[in-house]
Order: sequence, then structure tokens, then C-alpha cells
Amino acid sequence: MVSSVSAPLSGGPRRAVFVALATVLAFSAGACSSFGGSKEEAIVYSDDPPDKLYNQGVFNLNQNKYDAASEKFQELDKQHPYTEYGRKAALLEVYAKYKKGDYDESATAAKRYVTLHPSSPDAAYAQFLLGMSYYNGIPDVTRDQSRTQQALDALQEVIRKYPTSEYAEPARQRIQLARDQLAGKEMDIGRYYLKEGNFVGAINRFKTVVTVHQTTRHVEEALARLAEAYMALGIVGEAQTAAAVLGHNFPQSEWYKDTYKLMASKGTAPREDKGSWISKAFGRG
Repeated sequence: MVSSVSAPLSGGPRRAVFVALATVLAFSAGACSSFGGSKEEAIVYSDDPPDKLYNQGVFNLNQNKYDAASEKFQELDKQHPYTEYGRKAALLEVYAKYKKGDYDESATAAKRYVTLHPSSPDAAYAQFLLGMSYYNGIPDVTRDQSRTQQALDALQEVIRKYPTSEYAEPARQRIQLARDQLAGKEMDIGRYYLKEGNFVGAINRFKTVVTVHQTTRHVEEALARLAEAYMALGIVGEAQTAAAVLGHNFPQSEWYKDTYKLMASKGTAPREDKGSWISKAFGRG
């Protein structure tokens, strides 16, 4: 796991627990003196009223008994799926699974929630939890990044569907980190190709970073590597352009200093061709 994906949620989960606590107080008259319980107990008390199941689930949730809470919320959702209790239980089930770290299960539950309750006032939060469920499962950059792409897609939906929600800004922050991870993967493969002498393959990877993930921290190195790869292939014009664009955008970069030295060692210097795809990628064509 990369260290950046372990950041805690800000605001959202605490808000959900506080809402749950407020609700359990409001409906405490129907609460039962017996809380928690096993799957067998949930079956025995399958005819429990919704307020009782809900309060039991909330109690377990606030005791960090996430499995027991999930059981109660699932039972409530099955028995009373179209009630306000059922809708709230479905959301808190997502949260209970998320807090336990069952990210696959929380993602499944979150997708179900946003499908069944797209106009709910809590749909934005469920969509955010869906993105975070993927986000917290992002693997090391050396591994397959399908999970990272899922996180990116889900978090972008928060921005698209709920741009004014309290989850939009946290989603944007994590989107940037997810993009950085995807760019890091492209760089990892590109460096390998460069080392192996597969310059065309390397260029294609670095090109993705420059065109798709231009706002990430990897773009400086990508431009430097493009200059290196193009010089190795004898495509001097593109190498000069990569170096020139690097110098224009990051004049104090160590990558630019090294690239400038590379150009000088080959008897040339950075010079931008406005017709190059590199210039066009930066709006300079």
C-alpha cells in the first residue's frame, strides 16, 4: 500500500456517526435492552420492529462492533427496504464495512445504495465512500493499478454529480493523489523500457504522463526522459522540444539541468518546435 492512501476521511464518517447517535436518541423509546447478537439471534428476532433493529445496529456501530452492526443493518434493510429506517440502515451498513476495512464489501454496498437511492440527501456521501473504498485499496505503484482507476472514476462522480456537497473538495484532493499514482505506474514502466533499450515503448509511457497526467509531480521527469529517449533514437528535434518545454515550465528543476547537460554533450541545445506534439500538449503549439 502507498502511504498516501491511508489518510482518514475528514468530516464525513464523524457526521454519519453523529447522525446515527441523534437518531438513536430520538427513537430510544422503541429500543431493546439487548444489543448486538449473532447471526442466529438476528434470525430468531427477524420480526423485530425497525426502530429496535436500527438502534441495535447504531449501538454496535458506536461500540466499534462492525460485524454486529452490519448484521442488524442488513436485517433491517431486508425487512423494511422502502422505509426511512431501511434507507438509513443501508447507508450505515456501507460505513460499518468501511470502518472495519472490508473495502470490497463496502464498495459493493455503496454501489447498491447509490443505485437504489440516487436522489437521497446521503447519496453524495455514499458515492464518496465508494470512491474511498477503492482508494484505500490502492496497491504499490509496481502492481496493477485497476483499483486506482476505479477510485479515480468513483471520486470524479462525486465532483460531477454533487459539486456543491461537502465531499467535493476531499474528493478533489484524493483525485489528484490517484492521478499521481497512475502517472507513477506509467513512469515505472517507462523507466524499465528505457533501461532495456525499448525507446519507442518508453516514449509511449512518458507521453501518457505528459498528455493525461500533466498536473502530477511526475511530469518534469517525464519530459526529461522523453528528451533522453528521443536523443537515443536520433530524433533530435523532439528531444530539443522536450528539453525546451521542460525549461520553460520548470526552469529551476534538477531534471532540466540534467537534460540541458545531455543536450550540450550531444552538441545541441533546447529548442522548441511549435509543431511538436509536446508543445501542443502544453498549449504552446
